[in-house]
Amino acid sequence: MAGPAPVLTVLHGDQTGEELLQEALRVLDPRVLGVELRLESFDCSVAERRRTRNQVVHAAARHLRQSGFGLKAATVTPEGPDDVGSPNAILRAEIGGDVIVRTGRRIPGVLPLGGVHAPITVVRMAVGDAYGAREWREGAGDDELALRTTRITRHLCRRVAGYTFAHAQRTGATVFGGPKYTVSPVYEGMFKEELDAAARAHPAVRYEPQLIDAVVALVLTRDDALVLPALNRDGDILSDLVLALYGSLAGSESLVIGFGDGDRPQVVMAEAPHGTAPQLQGRNVANPMAMILAAAAVLEMLPEPAARRAGTAVRAATLEVVGAGVRTADLGGSALTTEVTDAVIQRLCQRTGAS
Repeated sequence: MAGPAPVLTVLHGDQTGEELLQEALRVLDPRVLGVELRLESFDCSVAERRRTRNQVVHAAARHLRQSGFGLKAATVTPEGPDDVGSPNAILRAEIGGDVIVRTGRRIPGVLPLGGVHAPITVVRMAVGDAYGAREWREGAGDDELALRTTRITRHLCRRVAGYTFAHAQRTGATVFGGPKYTVSPVYEGMFKEELDAAARAHPAVRYEPQLIDAVVALVLTRDDALVLPALNRDGDILSDLVLALYGSLAGSESLVIGFGDGDRPQVVMAEAPHGTAPQLQGRNVANPMAMILAAAAVLEMLPEPAARRAGTAVRAATLEVVGAGVRTADLGGSALTTEVTDAVIQRLCQRTGAS
């Protein structure tokens, strides 16, 4: 007898982010996947966050901790200091989301930049560092000072370093890079210490430490699989650079890994690495690839073998569709958003025999 359907927490969002989530949900239809899922939805749009003063985000985080797996749409972050802010900070804090993982990969039929062909994964801190820092100003006129206090913790450095080397060991990649510890031996040096310790614990993994500025230049000269460990803001910048090398920010999913109180991942929340793209809202031209790949990634991490197989099939179908030339404008094509999703669904149905 089949067990209960896997539970997936779905966090709805704003503008084009929500439109692309709806495309991914079309792919997750059991009639397409051949696998039953129980989707529990939370409206994390800016309107609902304002109405509930972020209580809906806290509720979604609680459910994520219980289900262990989530799929999130891009959301608007209001700029006003008295507004509801970003839901991401709340979610990451409440699920213990210490690590963000993004992998740039070849997109079939799309020529990468700089001769880069092998996968490059950025493993970055999801909390701390420049984000959430205390900022203030002192003085006035030309002598006015802008100051900021940033912080990282050793346990956070250790988790990012440990996940970096574990991922490299699983994928046969080289750990390449690191912080600018030469100019920041106390602050960034702590991260370097944990990377060195993780290297000693994983002697089979090739480790090539580099300063962050050298990484930006040297990554263009490499053609082997790499894993780049990074502080929060460095990793944010590196992620966009790496994904753009392969042709589009929409070519990869983004994973937030939550550890809870232990050293093993307890929560995985998948999302697209791009924002809400308000200029594309309602035009049916945005690339749904990253959101569909996010759905595939979270399926591949579910404990049920059938769900994992379905995730692999979704990923393969998405890449096949792009390779066959069904591409949105950002990849040099003319297909509409819904046409890309239709093509992915058609390929999946051919595999499952669904109609």
